[in-house]
Amino acid sequence: MKALFIHAHFDDFEFASAGTFEMWRRKLGGDFHARLVICTDGAAGHHRLSREETARVRLAEQMESAKLAQCEVEPLLLPNGKSPREACLKVDSDLLAALWKAIRDFEPDYLFAPPLPSDSMAGLHVDHVAVAEAVRKVAYMINVPHAFTPEYPSAESEPSPSKVPVILTAYDSYMFGANAYDLAVDVSAAFDLMVDMTWCHQSQVTEWLPWVGRHDMDVPASKEEWRSTLVHRFTKRNRELGLEAQPMAEVFGVTAWGEIPTLEQLKTDLPNLITPSETEASLCKRLNQWRGQ
Repeated sequence: MKALFIHAHFDDFEFASAGTFEMWRRKLGGDFHARLVICTDGAAGHHRLSREETARVRLAEQMESAKLAQCEVEPLLLPNGKSPREACLKVDSDLLAALWKAIRDFEPDYLFAPPLPSDSMAGLHVDHVAVAEAVRKVAYMINVPHAFTPEYPSAESEPSPSKVPVILTAYDSYMFGANAYDLAVDVSAAFDLMVDMTWCHQSQVTEWLPWVGRHDMDVPASKEEWRSTLVHRFTKRNRELGLEAQPMAEVFGVTAWGEIPTLEQLKTDLPNLITPSETEASLCKRLNQWRGQ
């Protein structure tokens, strides 16, 4: 099982899918392989540090967290060899080409991306929406061998097929109440690790996130205080999604951007599903319609 997480920033994985990936790893052991693709340079996410220092610190924090998660990390590089600039990510041919190559190089079974807001009144982060839009737009091109060979020339005499993954979207706290979901995963057993992983991002959880003022949090003085903050965030998320009676959960939407799965496939593959029966029934109906059944 190969899972690829594509997102904008160096701490997005920890707040969206880290628990699910850990539960997957516990279920499959060495048969689970995970990679994180980060689509910006991370240079804008601090109020005191310079852009250069911010980028260096945030990459180091991500690498420390990824060691705990046993995930590979791949900062996305455009065809010119540079990382896209944070806070002004644009969906253009260079970004699509870079994502095309990153996906084809790994050939994941499942790809996780940010969601696209369907409500024009919803909040958003420009980089998150750009990644979501880019993944959606490049999805059909994954198995098109010459789509971006001008940017990435191929030496293959005979092109080989590239696996097209199931593409899921993760919860996005920037969308402020406009999130929806098809699948819910119980990540309670992975919560201690999630605390440790997010705590690796010191420049964010003790400096930037409290300062920027969009996350309703005080500066945590210790990891235990941060743990309480993270519990509060998950409780608030469950309440927003109508999952008050459920344990700590990560939630995902199922798209038709890539391979269209069956409900049985999703239930077999994904760990610790706790999706309510009415949500599952709605998803099943939609998947059947997409598959022409």
